[in-house]
Amino acid sequence: MVLEITVRDQDTNQHDRIDKPIGYAGADIPVYLLIDRDHNTLTVFSEPKDGRYQQIVSRPWGSAVDIPAPVGITLDTTELKDYAD
Repeated sequence: MVLEITVRDQDTNQHDRIDKPIGYAGADIPVYLLIDRDHNTLTVFSEPKDGRYQQIVSRPWGSAVDIPAPVGITLDTTELKDYAD
């Protein structure tokens, strides 16, 4: 599993939301979590196949988010709301 947190930078959209999911899926990383400070969401990318994630689920901070196998947990994101701008 890989966890990324966006930074407020001009290339965040391309780098964190487009390039990294493609690279991680291509490397068969089973789960990529993106904590998105611009949108106050946590996005779970999973099920890599042919260089792309087949499942992408985004939830607002404060939600319970299911992290699929091989991690297999439910993550409570309530505390992330403390870091919203």
